[in-house]
Order: sequence, then C-alpha cells, then structure tokens
Amino acid sequence: MKKAALHNLGCKVNAYEARIMGGLLEEAGYEVVDFREWADVYVVNTCSVTNIADRKSRQMLHRAKKQNPAAVVVAVGCYAQAAAGELEQDPAVDLVVGNENKKDLATILERYFSQRGEAAKQEAAKGLEGPGKGGDAGHTRAFIKVQDGCNQFCSYCIIPYLRGRVRSRSPEDVEGEVRALAASGYREVVLTGIHLSSYGTDFSGGSGGLLGLLRRLHPIEGLSRIRLGSLEPRIITRDFVAALAEMEKICPHFHLSLQSGCDETLKRMNRHYTTEEYEGRCGLLREFFTSPAITTDVIVGFPGETQEEFEETRAFLERIRFYEMHVFKYSKRDGTRAAQMPGQLPEAIKARRSEELLTLEKAMSGAYRRSFLGQGMQVLLEETVTVDGKTYIMGHSREYVKAAVPYGGQAPNTIVPLVPRRMLTESILC
Repeated sequence: MKKAALHNLGCKVNAYEARIMGGLLEEAGYEVVDFREWADVYVVNTCSVTNIADRKSRQMLHRAKKQNPAAVVVAVGCYAQAAAGELEQDPAVDLVVGNENKKDLATILERYFSQRGEAAKQEAAKGLEGPGKGGDAGHTRAFIKVQDGCNQFCSYCIIPYLRGRVRSRSPEDVEGEVRALAASGYREVVLTGIHLSSYGTDFSGGSGGLLGLLRRLHPIEGLSRIRLGSLEPRIITRDFVAALAEMEKICPHFHLSLQSGCDETLKRMNRHYTTEEYEGRCGLLREFFTSPAITTDVIVGFPGETQEEFEETRAFLERIRFYEMHVFKYSKRDGTRAAQMPGQLPEAIKARRSEELLTLEKAMSGAYRRSFLGQGMQVLLEETVTVDGKTYIMGHSREYVKAAVPYGGQAPNTIVPLVPRRMLTESILC
C-alpha cells in the first residue's frame, strides 16, 4: 500500500479541499500519513494570496522532496496555477495540479505511476468540487465549501484569475452533505467559499441565495450551530440580519472583510462600499444580536497609502471595536491592477504599520473576551490541552471565543453552559 501525505496552506476553502483529497486518496487505496513522515506521495495544497504564501508553498514542496527524494511531490491549488510554468521546471516537483483537477488527483497519480516519465505535469483549470468529506479530525466542527470563484476583481487580488467566476453548489448537494455530517455526530458546520456572499447568484431562477440555503439547513436534526465564513459587507442588510436573528442556530460571529478604513484607499482597492456604509452594517449586527463577534481583514501599505490615510484607518478600526483582525502587509501580485499603481511603499513602512495594528488588535480582542467574564455562554467542548502543567478541556462559544474548563472527564463534542471567571492566556477560564 502506497503512503500519501498532505499539507495544506491558505484559506478554509483550501482546508476543505485538502480533506476531500485525503478522502479520495484513501478510497483509492493509499494510506494517508502525517506530512512529517516518510511517504510515497507528498501533496502540498498551495496558496498564492500573498508573496509570503508563494514562498511557503515553495518551501513545503522542497521540504517534501528532501524527506524522500524518490517520492512523487505534487503541487496543487492556487500557486500551482499561478506559477505552473515555474513549477514544471522545478526538479523538486513531479506533478502540478490546480483547482479543478484536485478532484481527479487519484486518477492523475495512477496515470503517473503507470506512465512514469511520460505523463506531463498537470496544469490546472478552474472548477468546483462536489460534496466530499468535509469534517475535521475533532468530529465537532465541519467546514463545508458551498461556493467557488469570485466576480469582484479587487485591484490587489489575484484569486479571481486563479479560481474563476462564481460557481455555487446546489442546495440539494449542500443539504445532503450537512445531513450526513450531522447524522455522524458533528454539532457545528461552517459555510465557506471564495466569495460566500455570492452563493446562488449563478443559479437561474430564484434560489434565495445564501439566506435561502441557511433556511434549508437550519431545521436539520442533530445540527446545533451554523457558522458563516467571510462575508461581503453589502450582504448585511436589515432584512438579511433580521432573518438571521430568527434562526437560533446561526452563530453571532460575523467576519466582514474591510481591507481599509479610508474611503480613498477603498476606491483604489475597487471595494464597492464606503466606511460609512460598513459602519452601518456593523450597527445592524449589533442591533439584532447581543455582543456579536465582528472580525475583519485589513491590508496595510496599499499603493499610495499616506500616513494620513493609515491614521484614518486606525481611527476607524478603534471606533468599530473588532473582536479580531487579520492584518496583512500589501503584497504585489503580478497581473493585478494594483501591481501597476504608483506609490508602492517600502517594506519597512508596511511592517511598522502592521505592527501598530497588530498591537491594537491584541488590545481590542482582549477587551472583547473580558466582556464575557461573569456572563453565561454556551461552549462546544472540543479537545483536552495542557497549559502550565494543568489539563483543561477547551472549546468555543457561539461567538468563537475560546474557553477552557479544568478537565474532569467531560466528553468532547458536547455543548455546555459555562460562566467564565478569568483570563487564561488567549482564552477565558470557566
């Protein structure tokens, strides 16, 4: 039996697809092992959202070949598409497979082994996998990919060119997968996509879009929580939020991509909203939900970003009071409009601004977690961990706040009411 090892880089969609590939390889007769182990096949699910992601992808491919020089090293995913020509010339890489052909990985490997030396490296097209094994190893929370592609073409982003236009899975397919996961014991599902807010916009006729899908999933027996991946701010309307608030399984955890708190920067980014509109969307979430967790992404050092624009962004972030922020230094991506813009900033300025926002993020995140001290919350227990020599069982609240309980035999995958008393590193202790 051949051994295969997979390593995933990048977003939750990539993580979902990696689990599908692992399941397909197992079905084809491979033993799937840890990436650090010796294997006959190493699969690196690459990412290309930033230059750092590109570099990490290359590093993992070379690490795999170093672990077993005789192994077949497979580059899959977005970086495999973006740098297919470069990877085809890389002696550490044997096969290049992109997003559409991920679902054909087992067949591609079979062909390669039977025609070794003749099979050309595979260059990916774009596509959407059907339902697969989307559950995580903890058997508590499962990520479900419901949509692929993006039609937004933000000026800094290469992903629409690598993933293609919006394609949505049918509601029937998604419902079938979620029902199967709930029946097997999963309590929570996380809906993900490259541009989740566009779910269903490619269907002919009225599908109800993302809200229609949520209404379809909400009654599924055994399912306790539905969590949403990253959302476009414009989907947050009064009607949409009011409908979410009526579904008790919807987690009050909303990731609204921002990117900048300065209107002029947002225009250059080709984001289709203003800071005033964004702030209004956050107000709607706080009107219909009690203390919702609002998280976001921010890019610093975008071409032309002046110190005044950065200060405007910082002030906006402080005003919104995010639970968590993912802060990215702008990364020039060839083929995007932003790559040709004047005013490209030095790395030192990007790094300084990034550190400043990360310090702010840490303060805001701590304040949000402390707001739950003494308040009741529902925690989905997930795994035991050891902190400072003591064993705890940890889990997440509906807001995705990490909570810990001294371990006393509690069963994972159960939802329990807890009252947090104090902070414990990056979580709260109940």
